Amino acid sequence: MKRKNTGSEKSSPGAEYPVCWDGPLPKPSVRNAKDLREVLADRSCTTTGPVYYMYRNISRSDADRCWLSAQDLRYDITVIPPREICGEFIKTKGHYHPDNPSGIGYPEVYEVLSGIAHFLIQNRDFSDIVMIAASAGEIVVIPPGYGHVTINPSKNTALQMANIVSTRFESDYRGYESLHGAAYFEKVKEGFVKNPTYTTSSSLRFATVSQKAACSGTISAPLYDLIEQQTPSLEFLNRPEKYLSLFQKL
Repeated sequence: MKRKNTGSEKSSPGAEYPVCWDGPLPKPSVRNAKDLREVLADRSCTTTGPVYYMYRNISRSDADRCWLSAQDLRYDITVIPPREICGEFIKTKGHYHPDNPSGIGYPEVYEVLSGIAHFLIQNRDFSDIVMIAASAGEIVVIPPGYGHVTINPSKNTALQMANIVSTRFESDYRGYESLHGAAYFEKVKEGFVKNPTYTTSSSLRFATVSQKAACSGTISAPLYDLIEQQTPSLEFLNRPEKYLSLFQKL
């Protein structure tokens, strides 16, 4: 019988925050404050130190790792501690995914393990900019063609999230770097504030309950169960062209 995700916390090498994970953990990749400077509302920010931790390509067993590798998939966990950075809630740097060989962008799926996440997603022409709030146990699917930033809006609780993503591409950070962040910043006092570098962009909209339900209806939590079950439902991460009707619901 395969082991289920128990949600137990494990000490994480190289980071001060325990991780909701009951398998082996590598030393995390660490994003530092200086790495975010170009995407902050205040680019003169001099804050230093680590801002979040990324555990890449993890699995509980050799069998799971072999299955993920055969499917060209990767399971990661990211831990974003609660902190401010020069007036903003802490966030990831932000990136886009390239198109796959059929010309459709690679999607990604996230599960919030603990805490609250604000997923700020935007398409490449900025005609659709969406904020999706998610809490523990909820699933968020990043549709093809959308870039994304994840924000921890808490002042006292770490955000932990898992993701499954294709290994057939590398993330593209240039769009966010060139425009100095996403189309909106989430500031601690002011809330969401438009990034003045974006001269043409839509107003920020907030995901509806039905749109969030569509994410959960597409993929179930815990995400790792899908790996242990070797489910074919994860095919959409590499072959999104076969699932275009799915993404229309999102």
